[in-house]
Order: sequence, then C-alpha cells, then structure tokens
Amino acid sequence: MTGNAVPALEVVDLVTHFQQRRGFLRPAAPPVRAVDGVSFSIEEGRTLGLVGESGCGKSTTGRTIVRLVPATAGRIHLFGRDITDLTGTQLREVRRDVQLVFQDPYSALDPRMTVGEIIAEPLRIHGLYEREGGPKRVRELLDLVGLEPDYADRRPKAFSGGQRQRVGIARALALRPRVLILDEPVSALDVSIQAQIVNLLQRLQAELGLAYLLIAHDLAAVRHVSDHVGVMYLGRIVEYGTRDEIFGAPSHPYTKALLSAVPDPDPELRDARSRIVLTGEVPNPAAPPSGCRFRTRCWLADDRCAAETPALVARGGVGHASACHYAEVGTTGGRSS
Repeated sequence: MTGNAVPALEVVDLVTHFQQRRGFLRPAAPPVRAVDGVSFSIEEGRTLGLVGESGCGKSTTGRTIVRLVPATAGRIHLFGRDITDLTGTQLREVRRDVQLVFQDPYSALDPRMTVGEIIAEPLRIHGLYEREGGPKRVRELLDLVGLEPDYADRRPKAFSGGQRQRVGIARALALRPRVLILDEPVSALDVSIQAQIVNLLQRLQAELGLAYLLIAHDLAAVRHVSDHVGVMYLGRIVEYGTRDEIFGAPSHPYTKALLSAVPDPDPELRDARSRIVLTGEVPNPAAPPSGCRFRTRCWLADDRCAAETPALVARGGVGHASACHYAEVGTTGGRSS
C-alpha cells in the first residue's frame, strides 16, 4: 500500500455491450453483453490479475478502460478523475497516464517503421518529442526495457517475439504513464521467454511505481505477480480477493474448476488432486442464463440459482467476495476425470 486513499484505477459497474447487426427488415438482435457490471480498484504500485476463459470479457474490459471501446454504462476513474465521457483534448491528456500493452507483439508493431520511430510516435502525437529530448528519450526507454540503444535504427522484423514485446512495453512507457493495462502480455511468447518478460514487468513496477491490470489466462503468471485477483465468467467477476485467498482458498465453483486444471509440479499432490471437468458450452453472451450465469455448467446449481442472481459479496465462511449462493472454501468437489 502507498497510503494514497485514492486508487490509481477504479472501475464501477462497467458495462460494455456490442449491438449485433442484422439484415434489412429483420428484427434487431440482442446486444452481446461482453462486460456486464464489473467493478474493481487498483492501488498505485499494485497489480490486479483478471483471469477467465477466452471470451469472458477480460480484454474488452481493458480496452474500455483506455477508451478504445466506448462504455455502455458505468464509470472509470483514474486517480479520482472520472474519464468515462472525456473526448478530444481532455481524453488525449488522460491517455498519458494510462497505456495498453497489446497481446501480440508481431501485429502490434508497424513493420514499416523503425523501433526508434515506434517508440517516439506517442511523444510526437502528444507534442512531447522535442521537450523529452527525442532520440535521447528513445535510447533511455530501450535501455529501460533491456534492449541495446543502437536497436533504434532497426525494424521489427529483426527482432524475436520477446524483443518485440519489450519494444511494445517501451512504447507504452514513453509518456510516463502511471497505469498499464497488460493484455495477455506473454501468451504469444515462447515459454522460455515468458519469465523474462514477467520479471521485466515486475522490475519496472518496482522502479516506477506503476499500477497494473494484468489480463491473462495463464494462472501461474497471475499468481506470481498479482496482489489481487478477479475471476471473470461471461462478462462478470464471480470471485474477487487477494492472491492468497483466490489460489489458497477458492470458494466459487468456477474458480475451483480453473485451478484444478493448473499442472502441479509435485507428483504426489498432482495425483491426489481431482480434476474438475466442466460440462457443456459457455452460454451465448447475447442471451446469458437467468440468475447465476455459471449455473448451466455448475454441479451445485438448483432452482435458486436460476431464479436469483448471486451478488459478489463476502459470504458465511468465506473471507472474500464470491458470487455464488453456495460459496464454500476448501472443497474441490465436482465432476472429476
């Protein structure tokens, strides 16, 4: 904790729906509820890991925060300032404080530009290139992320995936932001490189005091770097707590299923643990189930789950928030393989 009462980033009841288009004279389709009421906060210098299956709304949450996607409802606060409806010059100023690191380092960098031009582009857009010392600032950023300053004259094709992601991180840091949205920052990289990037991100956070929103499906990486963890399912956070609470005492059936699939390096523990295999498919986000959205795949579901939407609150016997009527710490029951 930094002692700052105002979170670096606060999201309140965030909703992002996408309208589906149909042909002429056909009835309008229901919107895709990609994000449907998400709330969390991140303190300065801390990391929130946001995990869940592909399509649960994690990346859309991140893109909505940086205003690449418009919010349908809810509020986004950056160091206490409401940025939800900002446009034009005001939005451009805010974007100095919050930047996005993209998932794919191959498609995120323009192959026609040199690395120096890529890193300098945010400075030029914001009219800071001359003020920041231009080439000197680019060299500083390359050195900060562990690349040789001479690499500034090369193009992305000359670099490996890990080096390209370092360039992407350097670009994100060019404007001296205080919050970084990390959208699956290591998922496109070789396993041997992933740990290097994770270690780099940890070092940068320690040196610069950055707040991170780490969006990932790699639970090992999330456990390694996160202070708090939010588990998303079908547009909503279903469990939220500290890293130790989520990984040491999961209470939501979906969280337990996710964690049961994580390989354990200890053979004895691996053999003793039962694997929870979820049945059925993830429901259509344009027509989610009534009540609890996880009920169609949950072994605990009953009529109450269909009729009543469970709130994300701390429940009896559970010290952290869980959106399950039957949240229970310490059980791993379910359909096992």
